[in-house]
Amino acid sequence: MARRISGRSHGDPRTGDTRRGTQDQYRPSRDEVLRYITENPDHSGKREIAKAFGLRGQDRIWLKDLLRVLQDEGLLEKKRKRLLRPGNLPTITVLDIFTRDDDGGLLARPAEQDDDAPAPVVFIRPARNGPAPGIGDRVLAKTFATGKDEGPAYTARVIKIFEKRTQAALGIFRTLDDGSFRIEPVERRQPELIVDKEFRNGAQNGDLVEVEPSRTPRYGLPKARVISVLGSPLNEKAISMIAIHAHDIPYIFPQQVLTDTQALKPVEAGKREDWRNILLVTIDPADAKDHDDAVFAEPDPDEKNPGGVIVSVAIADVAAYVGPGSALDREALKRGNSVYFPDRVVPMLPERISNDLCSLREGEDRPAIAVRMTFTAQGRKLRHSFHRVMMKSAARLSYDQAQAAIDGFPDDKTAPLLETVLKPLWQAYGALKRGRDQREPLELDLPERKILLKKDGMVDRVIVPDRLDAHRLIEEFMIQANVAAAETLEGKKQPLIYRTHDGPTLAKQEILREFLQSIGLSLARGAQMRPSQFNGILARVRGTDEDALVNEVVLRTQSQAQYTPDNIGHFGLNLKRYAHFTSPIRRYADLIIHRALIAALGLGQGGLTGDEEAQLAETALLISEAERRAMAAERETVDRLIAIHLADRVNEDFQARISGVTKAGLFVQLPQFGADGFIPVSSLGGDYYLFDETARSLFGERSGKGYQLADHVEVRLLEVAPMAGAMRFEMLSEPKPLPGSTRSYHKGRSRAAKNRPHPRGRRR
Repeated sequence: MARRISGRSHGDPRTGDTRRGTQDQYRPSRDEVLRYITENPDHSGKREIAKAFGLRGQDRIWLKDLLRVLQDEGLLEKKRKRLLRPGNLPTITVLDIFTRDDDGGLLARPAEQDDDAPAPVVFIRPARNGPAPGIGDRVLAKTFATGKDEGPAYTARVIKIFEKRTQAALGIFRTLDDGSFRIEPVERRQPELIVDKEFRNGAQNGDLVEVEPSRTPRYGLPKARVISVLGSPLNEKAISMIAIHAHDIPYIFPQQVLTDTQALKPVEAGKREDWRNILLVTIDPADAKDHDDAVFAEPDPDEKNPGGVIVSVAIADVAAYVGPGSALDREALKRGNSVYFPDRVVPMLPERISNDLCSLREGEDRPAIAVRMTFTAQGRKLRHSFHRVMMKSAARLSYDQAQAAIDGFPDDKTAPLLETVLKPLWQAYGALKRGRDQREPLELDLPERKILLKKDGMVDRVIVPDRLDAHRLIEEFMIQANVAAAETLEGKKQPLIYRTHDGPTLAKQEILREFLQSIGLSLARGAQMRPSQFNGILARVRGTDEDALVNEVVLRTQSQAQYTPDNIGHFGLNLKRYAHFTSPIRRYADLIIHRALIAALGLGQGGLTGDEEAQLAETALLISEAERRAMAAERETVDRLIAIHLADRVNEDFQARISGVTKAGLFVQLPQFGADGFIPVSSLGGDYYLFDETARSLFGERSGKGYQLADHVEVRLLEVAPMAGAMRFEMLSEPKPLPGSTRSYHKGRSRAAKNRPHPRGRRR
């Protein structure tokens, strides 16, 4: 327990010495601080901990030192402004119920958990008046730490049960030699199914089909009926459908949603400001079907702001059509965001809204929420204001089209807009770019690849699209609009959902520091890094052999962005406050911000309700999870498509780059395809390879030579598993000499293992 202490010395927080401190004060022991943080994860900021133990003056400095030591020892980690035990669950989280205990109580685990930490078991409190879940359910729950060494680490109260996964499943239709039909699963967790002749629904051998399992018989395999035939499992439509099913992505709109959508009528101008004479234009990819943002810029006529610009950004007013609590709204929240595959979009909203009523089509009246921002010539924002308007897009332009006009090659559409619209936009971008350069956001050089498909849905080629100033212009305009939304809502004390990005943890900073030392670079110690420090590192290696390697390692040092009602700023963009406002057609977070602005500024109907405000934490968690789900589905679809594309190129040699290093082996990426594969460490041969986590390398125990993250190597494709999106390669390049620090990483182990025989089966 806490002890009464006297004197002025800080004591030693590293040993837990609490013998001396401010007169008549109590200092908690290390264990008491850790226990408090475990049991009070919602009140674990430094100030809250000090208040809980009644610490003041010098004792607060002692506490600060103690907390830093506990972080360095890995006993605490900082998330947002709170200190948490590693593996601690958030107060509101998503759980999967997986079994019952001996007394019949339900037990659950976190739906998402750090792979390096064991998943805590959570006891589900029996429901009284709330929802009653069962085994297999995924639930949103409020958790409570038990503080016990035995039994479940947490209990939880269920807030919401997510919609159960539909019974539909995917599989490959197979005709057996005896004339019977089977469904071969595309996921390991699925059982094999039998299909009776009358339920085959026209499916042919080898087709990818969607089936509805029937009741499992007492003996033998379960049966199913085919409900739809998706065709060859090797085309994009089928591959994306596998990902949709694997990640439970809702892709069929309920009939009530479709009925309500068809009943919607175009919004009239009413009391909206009339912006139809402003030459707002949309600038999007050439193949874009929905257009939710339009831009316009002009010089600021104010003599007090020489060289200043006024930027207007208009965003589709989705809140005018999707009301809080409606069937449309509930479905949009369930989806969280649109999901983009190479040749398919699973939209958050029905096409009647996303591609018609809310799409800012050229020459058509559309409702919008707009922000007008005034900047100095150096990109410093002076003021901004929000407006609910009726607008009419003056032109639909592509990025390439707008850029070509600025570069001196206008076409029939852009020529009349060059002086009045495009040049003022680029002048404004020049000012905003100067402001961005002063702000110094994180500048990683990581090319994005795009898959181009043939008419049959197969991969044609993979390209890296040019990064144009037109892209950067729209990006910077949208960032500034997002900042303005967050600032306005904060100023009105209106609760909102921020888009936050935490800085790297101390542990990741230390790993990066050790890695940089291994290649002769230094990184100053400090608990609070800035993006400019990373940019300085990247600038030092630009154009060198370590360029790609350092970019990869810096990327892996970063935290994952998320949605939360608690603001911690956006580290990557180097912004104190940031909220997503500019894409309400495809992100539910933006729709929430629109409603918040409507409510805070009194802009009419469709504002954020009290019930929605009370549920912001749960909503933020749901849409963060939906975003991660979409990213995983998109990535897996690309992996499967590339694996199918390369399936007939087994035994061919490729140029590759090492994209990951683990104890088990090397991940390699084929730059021309953006595809990843694996080389098992057992196949490297010639030496006994050790893993150096600091240097991101595998190195030979005897030779000191090896392979490092981002190395360019030659590999041979040995095996492809198309449905799993997996490829196995053989290393052809010889290992290279590595820095001395790498070889010495396991120096002690190396001496002890000189005479150790190689494991059986390892190539020598």
